[in-house]
Amino acid sequence: MSLRVNGLSVRYGPVAAVSDVDLAIADGEVVALLGPSGCGKSTLLRAVAGLEPVDAGVVSWDGVDLAGTPVHRRGFGLVFQDGQLFPHRDVAGNVAFGLRMHRVEREAREKRVSSLLELVGLAGYRKRRVTSLSGGEQQRVALARALAPRPKLLLLDEPLSALDRALREQLAVDLARLLRETGATALVVTHDHDEAFTLADRVAVMRAGRIVQVGVPTEVWQRPADVETARFLGCGKVLPASAARALVGVDGRVGLRATALRVDPEGVIEAEVLERVHRRDHVRLLVRLSDWSSDGDEFEAVAPVAEPPSPGDVVRLSVDHDGVAVIG
Repeated sequence: MSLRVNGLSVRYGPVAAVSDVDLAIADGEVVALLGPSGCGKSTLLRAVAGLEPVDAGVVSWDGVDLAGTPVHRRGFGLVFQDGQLFPHRDVAGNVAFGLRMHRVEREAREKRVSSLLELVGLAGYRKRRVTSLSGGEQQRVALARALAPRPKLLLLDEPLSALDRALREQLAVDLARLLRETGATALVVTHDHDEAFTLADRVAVMRAGRIVQVGVPTEVWQRPADVETARFLGCGKVLPASAARALVGVDGRVGLRATALRVDPEGVIEAEVLERVHRRDHVRLLVRLSDWSSDGDEFEAVAPVAEPPSPGDVVRLSVDHDGVAVIG
């Protein structure tokens, strides 16, 4: 079973929200739609769900055009940013909702609810009111509710974005495990590349209504399709091929993330520290390279938290190739 989107376009009056998009998702595969706010990724997901009218193109499941199929008959599960739980139902009642709609018998329904609550880490929460739960717990309930009827495709629209950073990171790991343990086929919309790379088997990068690159996470991270994609993925500095060869020993145009240059007493690059900012697990530096021919060009670098250099210090740097992306 698989989803296929061919030539899909969605317009809001004169504005093209989605333009001529092709995308396929195989059975059991998790694909992340990754892009900045306003790029059309949520509109694309809603069009797949049947919540947005399509101006052109086809959304099909196993080769069957879904154009005439209403939302509730597509067999897709939906999870949105705010979970959209039923406040008047307890946890078990929320999870069981779809099973009731499918007229699943009570005994089988109870078993399915118990199994899913254990799977999402909420065993023992059956009778809790959803209004008493934390944001992370509510999203776990929303995921269990969406998975309960065993949907053909799970559609998740920024499911973790309303949570704080630490909780979002933990829930992303839990969600990745959950999707794999249930064998779910899923399309996840997110603007967070860490989240996309944690969850997805493949990442589709979207910009201005179009998909500009599709690939496995490591491929997209290491070889972004163009400069704009590289910058979106954290490459603050882009070097032409000649400079890349001289500085980092790579042939071709490259993007440097903040981690590409690291303080290393044995490093071969000399630099002066201009600024420093303490982060959670490292110190971010702004440096000027002593032997760099571009007048006054500034680069980012990282240093360990223990005894970091100060502005004005001269340090030596080495290249960490995990922070170097070859563009195009």
